[in-house]
Amino acid sequence: MSDSLLERLADCATEISRAIVGQEGRGYSGERDTQYFLDLAADRVALDMLIGWGYRVVSEESGVSGSGDLTVVVDPIDGSTNCDHGVPFFATSFGVLRDSELIAGLVMNHATGDVYAAERGAGAYRGESRITPSSTTRYDSAIVAFSGLPSRHAGWAQYRALGAASLEICLVADGSLDAYSVARYSTLHPWDYLGGLLIAREAGAHFGEFRGEELVIEERVGRRPYFSSTPELLRHVAGLGIL
Repeated sequence: MSDSLLERLADCATEISRAIVGQEGRGYSGERDTQYFLDLAADRVALDMLIGWGYRVVSEESGVSGSGDLTVVVDPIDGSTNCDHGVPFFATSFGVLRDSELIAGLVMNHATGDVYAAERGAGAYRGESRITPSSTTRYDSAIVAFSGLPSRHAGWAQYRALGAASLEICLVADGSLDAYSVARYSTLHPWDYLGGLLIAREAGAHFGEFRGEELVIEERVGRRPYFSSTPELLRHVAGLGIL
């Protein structure tokens, strides 16, 4: 990652990783539903660094702050419950917008240190290695993951519920998962998926939204995206609807 923007985002995620040490297990902050003390610690670091670099910030934890030509949509800790309870699958996710165009994304897996990153038109990477999705086209051969609980078994080979959308999207991008989708009443917000969306798109994965809504937004509104490794698999997931 030679680009200064991605380097800055990676530095910010690294500082967040340090800031949450000792915050695990403290539970909810009481300031907002399902917000943990560790979320607040992570958000303070994100705001200090991103605003200090001259970016406008849209954070899950604190809303809109700062100003600048670029907007960084950030989930300081995606998978907060995993983090607080010691489940090693949680991340920091950044999606960067210039006006309404998604131009960069970075997701750091804090449990492993893996960094997924992409810039528009330049491919997607895990660390220094370029990533591509799997070649799976059949749903009955697919390993799929969901946000939310599916109402029924729909013919997949194996199923996962890992609890951090940004990372699960990146696992579709690098071929570890074949598809990722919301289920039933679940929705995702822009900070959950924007970083992963750019990474998935640059890796060559495919995506849609069940209601046909625009995904590249910054507002605090729910979306129902789905991702897959191949067009054939995407059509199958779309045809199933929200399980």
